[in-house]
Amino acid sequence: MNQKDANHSGEVGRTLVEFLEVAITMIVYVKGLYPSAAFERRRYMNVVVQRASHPELRDYIHSAASGLLPFIEKGLVERVAVIFYSKDNVPVERFIFKLTINLSSAASVEEGHLEFALRSFLVKLSVSKSLVKPLPHHCRWEVTAYLRSLPEVGSSKESELWIPTDTKQWQKPAVITPVKSLDSEPLCLQLYLEHPSLSEPQPCQAQS
Repeated sequence: MNQKDANHSGEVGRTLVEFLEVAITMIVYVKGLYPSAAFERRRYMNVVVQRASHPELRDYIHSAASGLLPFIEKGLVERVAVIFYSKDNVPVERFIFKLTINLSSAASVEEGHLEFALRSFLVKLSVSKSLVKPLPHHCRWEVTAYLRSLPEVGSSKESELWIPTDTKQWQKPAVITPVKSLDSEPLCLQLYLEHPSLSEPQPCQAQS
């Protein structure tokens, strides 16, 4: 890959990371975990979106998204998940971004074309409240990245922002609700919801 192609590949990676930061923020906003005052309306890719105005919330989302860049540039990222947990630390809902990015073809793609394609995901998220289920009380959430292979330890400063996860997995296949998909060059992207099956074993409840 020559320097020009590398620059174009970097632009695609940065555009995707910026998109994920905005999309994650919109998901958290739609879920209603925080007061509306914790967000402010902004325009991104000519779409009205939500931006976290609370410093700690904004910094967490920004660091999680920007920390993905070196892994995206290496083609290591398979899925990015926004996972909501019950107070028992059991996942109750997962927003999954499944992506395949062909950085070798990025040089032939105009940035405006990619932004136009990603814009449709933001529009869909802005009207997705009917797709999600109410969360139980005392929920928490996190951003989790699933990699195709493990990067070398200490291979980049950004990798230190990420730690191995001990996320609990459902024992039964998840119920999947498609939200939006893109199948193009250099990016194939799917957004879908995962909920536990009705037959999923429930965690044991402590009795007084």
